[in-house]
Amino acid sequence: MTVSHPLPSTLGDLRRSQFSEPTLRSRHVKDELRANLIQKLRKREAIFPGIVGYDDTVVPQITNAILSRHNFILLGLRGQAKSRILRALTALLDSHLPYIAGCEIHDSPYEPICRRCRDLVARQDDATPIAYLTPEERYVEKLATPDVTIADLIGDIDPIKAARGGHELSSELTVHYGLLPRANRGIFAINELPDLAGKIQVGLFNIMQEGDVQIKGYPVRLPLDVMLVFSANPEDYTARGKIVTPLKDRIGSEIRTHYPATIEEGVSITGQEAWTERETSHGHSELKLHVPQYIREIIEQIAFCAREDKKVDKRSGVSQRLPISCMENVASNAERRALLHGERLVVPRVADIYAAMPAITGKLELEYEGEMKGADFVARELIRAAIARIFDQYFDSGSMQQIVQFFDLGGEVKLDDAAPAADVLSSVRNIQGLTDKLTAVGVKQKDAAELVVSAAEFLLEGLYAHRRIGRSEERVFTAGEKQPRRAEAAFGGRESREPDPGQFRRGRGGYN
Repeated sequence: MTVSHPLPSTLGDLRRSQFSEPTLRSRHVKDELRANLIQKLRKREAIFPGIVGYDDTVVPQITNAILSRHNFILLGLRGQAKSRILRALTALLDSHLPYIAGCEIHDSPYEPICRRCRDLVARQDDATPIAYLTPEERYVEKLATPDVTIADLIGDIDPIKAARGGHELSSELTVHYGLLPRANRGIFAINELPDLAGKIQVGLFNIMQEGDVQIKGYPVRLPLDVMLVFSANPEDYTARGKIVTPLKDRIGSEIRTHYPATIEEGVSITGQEAWTERETSHGHSELKLHVPQYIREIIEQIAFCAREDKKVDKRSGVSQRLPISCMENVASNAERRALLHGERLVVPRVADIYAAMPAITGKLELEYEGEMKGADFVARELIRAAIARIFDQYFDSGSMQQIVQFFDLGGEVKLDDAAPAADVLSSVRNIQGLTDKLTAVGVKQKDAAELVVSAAEFLLEGLYAHRRIGRSEERVFTAGEKQPRRAEAAFGGRESREPDPGQFRRGRGGYN
């Protein structure tokens, strides 16, 4: 709803304004969300701008829930934008909501429910002061933890208020309101609902079904007007805690979120969220960051490979924060190299992805086999697998014989990730036929050295990932082994060694 300015400052002015329309005076928050959503649908506007990949799955289900005036829960693994979606619901609220100034629970000027506001309106009538809430102020969020109490959510009796005001403890004027009453006429979100103790979940029953709350057993009736939304991780649903059955039964809609379905969707999300728009002064010039499309796709493919890998715990999931953090680290490593060598164009290379492993390993929950091999090993394996898949989208591995022959005949090339592009370019050009192949990624021989080197390294890393050529830990590319050893799964050209079970001893918490 669009309002005119200045906004009414007293109840009398409010009664003579557009806020006095009968449909607005008694409209509940779920009706408000529904009405504004209907307007967006009619205008074919985006419901959740910036949320990518959910247009045909999650968004229609949320739309149905709001149109049905349901409280709902989002179920999904970490990093699936659950909290972001809940916070985006404020876009469906009116721009201004009048309430009685000073009221802790933002009472309606027309139908106040707390004793203080009823008494104030009875005394001052048209002179009652009015304040306004913005959509953001009408959103209250609580992260569920086992130590949350009923007093935190609902409220408690405050003896100090009673003593100072000379009230009995059972008086409504002695109540210290919790988060839920303070979300009155707005949206109350609880993240990670299963972590909330069962007896606290029971405390939500009344507000969801009967629309009121009780505090400390006193007959204090607060018919709150609130939209309740929740989020939960299915792993938590069955492991650390659970949603008690009566509460689950009262949640109108259960909506499942998911990870990006395609690399393109993932690249779009990462490009939107990762901090790559950087302004770095170097002398009197500005560094310009250019991230090639194949680098973006490799980074995204790492997350896709991790979600498929049996060494990674699928119950925990692989957050979309992995490619976002990885992209930022990749850009930073390339930026550091450019600063050291006075380059103005910053172009990440595949080597920068390996340098970004700290942004990958911490986001992988490993199964037993992965724990035995180690997070670094698993991360390198994922990077190599991602490079191989993206390489196949740009190049024909069978047409690389001339390049492979260069190494088979004893040729070697060192692509040091810390070396300036100009130095690496001279080595790359010694490989006959290599630069001609780079047109597949949109790079020509006359392009900037940084672009050519990045593309050339991608091609060589792709051949290495397919075991057509070899590479050492020092990033020296050589001839590949004709018969790769079965144990050669580690990256860096070294033979992997299976851990000796005898080196682990059973400890109280597992293996030490």
